[in-house]
Formats: sequence, structure tokens, C-alpha cells
Amino acid sequence: MRTTFTEGAMLYTGQALKRLRLLNGMKQSHVAELLQVTQATVSRWEAGVLTPSDNQQRALERLFAGSSTADAALKRLVETSTARVHLICDHSHRLLAASLPRRAEWRQDMLGALMFRYASAEIQKAESDLADLGWYESRLASLVVDTGPNGSGDVPIVAGRVLWEKIPLTDGASGRLVTTLM
Repeated sequence: MRTTFTEGAMLYTGQALKRLRLLNGMKQSHVAELLQVTQATVSRWEAGVLTPSDNQQRALERLFAGSSTADAALKRLVETSTARVHLICDHSHRLLAASLPRRAEWRQDMLGALMFRYASAEIQKAESDLADLGWYESRLASLVVDTGPNGSGDVPIVAGRVLWEKIPLTDGASGRLVTTLM
């Protein structure tokens, strides 16, 4: 059954949106970012206080179309991996999933958090070089990056190497699988 956000009971629209968001492991703030609205707007949609416009409804349908299978499977694979690995949104750097060994390194649950603020200088430099390397034009699907320490107690990064792999998501966005190599 395909869920649409057409006119109907506002409460049903809110319940459907919340269910789809939770099934996909997304926070309200991430949905808001992708649709270019505020988190408060998404909260009001889910509460049935506000109804998405026709354009917003179409954007929500595109966002969640088919995502409950492929993206959920990807999330499950990452979360059950024995490797130190995590998956971020390639655009926003929000954490989408993390393996248990990776989560054990962190002081708190980071799901949905913006991870770039924890990047070391070496990671920031590698990120700034991505456009020149053709990452966003899909000329480059993976890249080994040297990391340096970031000095963070919450999300510590030590000197080493990680593999960045670009992975298409069902909403048309790209994910980045980050695997510690050493």
C-alpha cells in the first residue's frame, strides 16, 4: 500500500508522516532540512496542526517512496556490521546509521547529529577537495582519507585512515559509508 499525503484527515496525514519518518530512522530536523522547512513545521504536520502544501506533499512522497525497503536494509547492514563503520548523508553530514563498534567509541547516541563539526583538520581538507576530484559528479565513488586527531571526547577521531564510499539512497540523495581502515 502506498501512502500519499493528499487531502484527508489532518491527523491521518500527521500519523502517516511520523510512521514513515520513524521507519526510516529520520529525525524531524533531518526531514525539515531535506524539505527546506523548519523542524517546528514538521512537528506541526505530525501533530495535525498544519497541513503540508501540495508541493510539500509531493516532496514528502518523493522522500519516502520506496525508502522503507532499500534504505532500511542498508541501515540494518551498517548497524549489524562488526567493522567500525557509519553512514552519513553526503550533503548534510547527518548520521544515518552506525555499527555497534563505532557507537561504542562515542559518548552518546549520535543518530541524526551533524557529524562534520567533529571532523579533524585532515578530514576537513579532504572534504574541501571532493568537488575538484569529481565526487559530486559521480566520477569518484570511493576515496581513502588520512585522518588526524580531533581532540573530541564525545566523538574521538585518531590519526589513521578511513574509506569513504558514495552510496545512492532511495530519495535521490547520496550517503557516504565511512569505514575505519586502521
